[in-house]
Amino acid sequence: MHPTLPPRRRRLAGLTTAVLVALSAGVLAVTVAASADAATVGAGSYTETLPAGAKLPTGCGNLSTNPRQYVTSNAPAGAVPTNDWWSSLLFKKGDDCNFSQPLFAGPAAYRPVAGGLGLSYQTDAAISGSATGLGEYHYPYAQHVVVGVAGLNASQALVDGWSDWTVTPSWNDGTRTLKATIGRGLPLSYYQVTGGDALLTITGPPTAWQNSGNRIGFSIGGHDYVAYGPAGSTWTVSGSTIRSSLAGKGYFSVAVLPTLSSASTADKVALADTYGQYAHNHVTGTRVSYTYDQGSGTVNTTYAITTTAREGSGSGTVIALYPHQWRYLTGASPLASTYVSPRGAMKIVTGTSFSTSMKYTGVLPELPAVADSSGADQSQVTAFLNNELNNPSDFRGDDTYWTGKGLGRAARIAEIADQLNLTSVRDSALNVIRTRLTDWFTASSGKSARVFYYDKNWGTLIGYPASYASDEDLNDHHFHYGYFVAAAATLAKFDPSWASSARYGGMVDLLIRDANNYDRTDTRFPYLRDFDIYEGHDWASGHGAFGAGNNQESSSEGQNFSNALIQWGQATGNNKIRDAGIWLHTTQAAAINEYWFDVRNENFPATWGHNYSGIVWGSGGAYATWFSADHAMIVGINMLPMTGGQLYLGDYPAVVRSTYAELVRNNGGEPTAWRDILWQYLALGDPDAALAKFKANTSYTPEEGESKAHTFHWIRNLAALGQVDTGVTANHPLAKVFTKNGAKTYVASNITNAALTVTFSDGKSLSVPAGRTVAGGATNWTGGNATGGGTTTPPDTPETPCTSGPLLSQGRTATSSSTESAAYGANLAVDGDTGTRWSSAFADPQWLQVDLGSAQSLGRVELNWEVAYGKAYQIQTSTNGTTWTTAATVTDGAAGTRTLPVSGTARYVRVNGTERGTPYGYSLWEFKVYGACG
Repeated sequence: MHPTLPPRRRRLAGLTTAVLVALSAGVLAVTVAASADAATVGAGSYTETLPAGAKLPTGCGNLSTNPRQYVTSNAPAGAVPTNDWWSSLLFKKGDDCNFSQPLFAGPAAYRPVAGGLGLSYQTDAAISGSATGLGEYHYPYAQHVVVGVAGLNASQALVDGWSDWTVTPSWNDGTRTLKATIGRGLPLSYYQVTGGDALLTITGPPTAWQNSGNRIGFSIGGHDYVAYGPAGSTWTVSGSTIRSSLAGKGYFSVAVLPTLSSASTADKVALADTYGQYAHNHVTGTRVSYTYDQGSGTVNTTYAITTTAREGSGSGTVIALYPHQWRYLTGASPLASTYVSPRGAMKIVTGTSFSTSMKYTGVLPELPAVADSSGADQSQVTAFLNNELNNPSDFRGDDTYWTGKGLGRAARIAEIADQLNLTSVRDSALNVIRTRLTDWFTASSGKSARVFYYDKNWGTLIGYPASYASDEDLNDHHFHYGYFVAAAATLAKFDPSWASSARYGGMVDLLIRDANNYDRTDTRFPYLRDFDIYEGHDWASGHGAFGAGNNQESSSEGQNFSNALIQWGQATGNNKIRDAGIWLHTTQAAAINEYWFDVRNENFPATWGHNYSGIVWGSGGAYATWFSADHAMIVGINMLPMTGGQLYLGDYPAVVRSTYAELVRNNGGEPTAWRDILWQYLALGDPDAALAKFKANTSYTPEEGESKAHTFHWIRNLAALGQVDTGVTANHPLAKVFTKNGAKTYVASNITNAALTVTFSDGKSLSVPAGRTVAGGATNWTGGNATGGGTTTPPDTPETPCTSGPLLSQGRTATSSSTESAAYGANLAVDGDTGTRWSSAFADPQWLQVDLGSAQSLGRVELNWEVAYGKAYQIQTSTNGTTWTTAATVTDGAAGTRTLPVSGTARYVRVNGTERGTPYGYSLWEFKVYGACG
């Protein structure tokens, strides 16, 4: 029997039927002031006190309040990652509180057990369901090998470290230890052991096809593995075990080969030789970096891997690339062999990095009103818009998801009404957005609803009322918050004051950072929480504790978040946010077309029968949803919400038509639910057919986040514009090209108060007046009145602003006016250990100073106060330790961390406390002085 999973999310209000999916196996420059109830960010605020009745993330043991319960002391500091392919190892939940659910890394899958790390590589899909009904495919975890230490019997596996796409599980039974580093796209896994011999326990007797010196190659279950020991070591086979003393050196690696069962021994040995060149270059880190070249409309990404040679002086490793990576690979040629994976064929390169180059073909705030700005079409869309005057949001709930849906609906109405100069409708929608967002962004004392709560233990911002386990499981933050950010971006173009950092822009930024923190230096939130950097798309579940790994249903709502970053960054002049959105959007569009729509018909198993996947799992995919068996919803969940950021869905018009045809076939006729969403999707492949369907049935019930005004506007204007053209880019982020009958229409949106010239890669230029959206070419139109946006033309070289200079104070000589006792000396405030502290005598005034060793240019000071904090104090600087200059003054101090900008050059820096916040002394966990940028 296949285990079943409880539904993660039921999106439709009042829906009682759910489908159970069966499985086969730089910191923002705003002042933040904390109080007992709330922390203010500009004019906004969030609470740091859990609202009444609210739930925290839940898991095994005391995970709710200690998310580091299952990490070792070696693990990186800061917020723990969630929503990753390996999250069930850390966010333990459900029926495995000791180890984890299977971890589908690609090409291999892993599962920690008491004796070590289990390995699986599957090339045959398990398929269930039917080609016209619900159905799934999986490459389930089926253990071939357990890699461990002889005698190891650990009670649990902990997390010893992680990087952008690797994780290091750790075992310790008191006598023996094991550490394993595994990662996305890594055919080699790396091990360090103490207390015993390396032991490989095979599921059934292995067939050794090579056992020579420190290397053994063997087959099990039709697949080939190679174990590489240190120089001078040997391997011994006994029944179902393979063992090595490792010549006393304590390290080795194991590779899974891409060989087929028909491969000759010579082919296997040749691959083992190639891999052997990298076997002892243990991977110790991974890091992604990206740039957006605005002039050429190109997104360039580098995936870098750090290795440490356990013997020799080599570097690099073997790397397996997913289709969305190798299709855009630059500067490298893959090997001939490929791996089978749930995402399709993985091609192999070697080295320390690889790079991809993708074209960013643009997004729009909204489709231009080229066809419904005059005549009968204008009368129709105006009537639809006027019907929304008094209720543009049509909120269906008060939680974060349904609030977001309503905000998104209002934003679409505001955008269209502005193009058509219906200012009363536009302003009604903007007022709803402003009022509701301001409410959510204000954490007044005792407020328990429409409030955001920051949990410093988890490093997350949770909105209450939460929904679909966005609190308990940290699910779906990118889905929910994407709607908030997108609506804020629309508002920002008309009310830039509201969006400023002095007012509510800082709260919008916090939502962005929570869902997908774009700033590595900001340790309040994990870097890119919801985004799988290597697989190129979001994961919805915070814990991923399922037999099939993590999952993502609504890829389009993930793209709604990415587009929201582009729109918000452009509207506020924040290129770092905008470029993060462009990278996320471009990368994920490629992944969605590969893994949800299989646009080339190469990635899904040939016998599955579906050309579309409603849910992507770590081990496969499903033609299903979490909440309904209705074919319209199974398909529509990866289209909504339709915005100018979803035009990537039209990159392959033939696939649009094919997916819609499969829907009709499986449904036994045209859909009766979510018709507006599906007609808008069809319009990207066959706009005339979509328009005919709309006109034949205007009495339909809109999807909960849609309006008839927007649906008609979308379909009618695509019928005039044609299909998206992916062959042309622009030097402006808010631009798109359409083709109809071979003739192109160029569209660009200028949301600033200064004229703009947009140049396209085929030589076409558009002059775009302030606040206008312009269409030119085969179809010509201009409209819009949004002039409140930020900078539109950043430098050709993407900005990489310095957010922090070097830490100057750690380990330096510190002195103080007094100490509470010898156990609380001044040096403990500059030792880098947040578990030790300086504590003064119980009197005013008191001071602590650090000698930087030489005169240094200063940038900021960070004070981490214990409960006994300074209420009033100055930061003072000196070049000689005698004459002091006040660089910053605080009169509203509180416990916790406070960062203060300072400037100038000094050798000595001190905090001079003038008023204690408690009857005790002054007590600092850490006193950090940072240098100036550059």
